[in-house]
Amino acid sequence: MPSFNNLQQQITELEMKLTFQEGTIEDLNQSLIEQQFIIDRLQQQVRLLARKLVDLQPSNIASQAEETPPPHY
Repeated sequence: MPSFNNLQQQITELEMKLTFQEGTIEDLNQSLIEQQFIIDRLQQQVRLLARKLVDLQPSNIASQAEETPPPHY
């Protein structure tokens, strides 16, 4: 049968482990929040670059003013 001192020591060790785990979880949570902000910013930049790229590409369809009349006219 474990002694009172042994049980007290085990409880103290468990409390220290719990405190360490809580600190680790909080650190990981902060890292995750920072990474999500970075991901959100990068997604916005990719969307902006995609829009700019689409705007730079010339259209394959000519405008009405550029169209030549068909040969039978």
